[in-house]
Amino acid sequence: MADQQVFVEHGFDGDVHVLRIANPPVNTLRTEVRAGLLAGLQRATREGARAIVLIGTGRGFSAGAEMTEFGKPRKPPSLNEVFEAIEQSKVPVVAAIQGNALGGGLELALACHARVAGKGAVLGLPEVKRGFVPGAGGTQRLPRLIGMEALRLIVSGDPVGPEEAQRLGFVDAVLSGELEHAAMAWARAHSGDRFVLARNRTDRIKDYNAAAFDEAAKKLTARSRGQESPKGCVAAVRAAFTLPFEEGLNVEREQFTTLVQGEQSQALRHIFFGEREAQRVPDLPADAESLPVHKLVVIGGGTMGGGIAMSAANFGLPVTIVETTEEALQKGLARCEANWQRTVKSGRLSEADYAKRRALLSGTTDFEKAVGEADLVIEAVFENMAVKKEVFARLDKAARPGIVLASNTSTLSIDEIASATKRPELVIGMHFFSPANVMRLLENVRGAKTSAAAIATATEVGKRIGKLPVLVGNCDGFVGNRMTGKRGPQLEKLLLEGCLPQDIDRVMEGYGMAMGPLATGDLAGLDIGAAVRKARGTVAPIADAVVAAGRLGQKTSKGWYDYDAERRRSPSKEVEAIILDVAEKMQVRRRKIEDQEILERLLLPMVNEGARILEEGVAYRPIDIDVIFANGFGWPAFRGGPMFWADRMGLRTVRDKLAHYAATTGDANMQPAALIETLAASGGSFATMKGAAKG
Repeated sequence: MADQQVFVEHGFDGDVHVLRIANPPVNTLRTEVRAGLLAGLQRATREGARAIVLIGTGRGFSAGAEMTEFGKPRKPPSLNEVFEAIEQSKVPVVAAIQGNALGGGLELALACHARVAGKGAVLGLPEVKRGFVPGAGGTQRLPRLIGMEALRLIVSGDPVGPEEAQRLGFVDAVLSGELEHAAMAWARAHSGDRFVLARNRTDRIKDYNAAAFDEAAKKLTARSRGQESPKGCVAAVRAAFTLPFEEGLNVEREQFTTLVQGEQSQALRHIFFGEREAQRVPDLPADAESLPVHKLVVIGGGTMGGGIAMSAANFGLPVTIVETTEEALQKGLARCEANWQRTVKSGRLSEADYAKRRALLSGTTDFEKAVGEADLVIEAVFENMAVKKEVFARLDKAARPGIVLASNTSTLSIDEIASATKRPELVIGMHFFSPANVMRLLENVRGAKTSAAAIATATEVGKRIGKLPVLVGNCDGFVGNRMTGKRGPQLEKLLLEGCLPQDIDRVMEGYGMAMGPLATGDLAGLDIGAAVRKARGTVAPIADAVVAAGRLGQKTSKGWYDYDAERRRSPSKEVEAIILDVAEKMQVRRRKIEDQEILERLLLPMVNEGARILEEGVAYRPIDIDVIFANGFGWPAFRGGPMFWADRMGLRTVRDKLAHYAATTGDANMQPAALIETLAASGGSFATMKGAAKG
């Protein structure tokens, strides 16, 4: 029943009514809520209200439309019907925004006669990040309230706080104290005011300048890398400046309908819901509790250790860096300070907030004392098993009983690391991604003896410091690094057979990757990959020859590419000569390789290895793999991840292409995995898998 979703309460003297959205946890605007709003408006008017306050229950106003209703027949009333009822109301409706007012939630507020907000409110139209445009008038009402600034907010999808919203002009007042009562008092005081609805405002759009709009749009979409929704947002917002309101709504609806049905939006929603799902560990007992963590200790103040420490301090968790020498410690602390100061200079961090974060970060060379006081220890030392085991043996002796010991290893066995301790049940991998203070992904790695308490603790701390924790199993490279490692042989073969580095990176960046694999190698340092190959006894003739020529990447201003003083890359004649020389010596006849073949030969090995990872139970679900790649490996979220990409291709086609490339390139890694064979034979997909593949 509608009345179970929206409750109507009288104000102080019955003259100000309250409509409260009660659809926990985030007050999405599902069918029952929309119907309840209409009923509530009618009741308030019927009972003689002088003003109506619209507010959400709990910590938020509304997170917007119920995305699970997308693609299904929509039951009346629509959001636009609700908005029309609000706009036609002879009684002013005031939106009182606490917590999140996002997407359709903000659009609801924009349709009201006025908007007030509490401290800490978050307002935004993030639809572009889900692959579509605001579809309930947001692209038309917001520009009429704030002018050109609306283009930035809608195309970026980034939210703003209440003070910024008031400055821009779409919040009328920021109120202190308990919001509901403050909003009721404000509504009563202003009930006789003449409000101009957003749809009827023209003062902020009348001076439209097409050239200025186009220039702003060009800058905002410059980094969209093939994503369609930013362009759709531009088209819809342009309509607000150039067309009457109703015609602008039609443009918005056309853009929304086209985009929401498209593959990119499906991919982005796949990742959005997947990020929630990935944090649910199927076999973790419901009563598993995390251990209390009030102080974190990070062993190692290098790039990774410092980044981990910054992440903790950024979110209010006291952290101590432990280093072996005072010189190394001061260098590590200075690196953290420099990173924060860059953020301050950019305007994204205030001096006051910097001071708070810096105060939470300390350092010491007294290993035993610091570890003895820690509630959680994360080791971030050199990626060498002997070194890791030595550190963990020492940690085991210094840490209090019951304290979780975590390793930031990116490839090494958690079980072997844990064997150096007498508490293997409390040892877990916490694999952060570089730069750790920026990257959101956290691969938590479960060892054979890792306890539910250790998993719960790593998960909780990860969330607490702003990360997206995904639990994976223990194997060489875990999920992400193991899968990307399997494209290495194809990279080498593509270079031998006809490609140049710029051909490969152009295709991958055209697909939407932030950087192609060879440019990424230059950024990381080609000597790192060479060391891994040497340790594993593998050979890559071209890559090894590039390193032998002293081309180690950006740090030497030459790697797969040449780099200028600003680290801008350009194709290298020397690298081209190396490739041609190696190909000639190996008697490989070079040919032109089409873009589609390049793409398939680099993505299919990762999909194939992902299937093996699922077979082994290293990843619980295909969505876990997609979430890992979208958040830690530069995979464009609007492509949905490797397993989503494979499903869109169709697993029968994937199987056949893998078999073809295995035969033509001699790469055994391309032989279709058993899981792909099984799913292809049954007409199934990764998305339709039930539970883990291991069984």
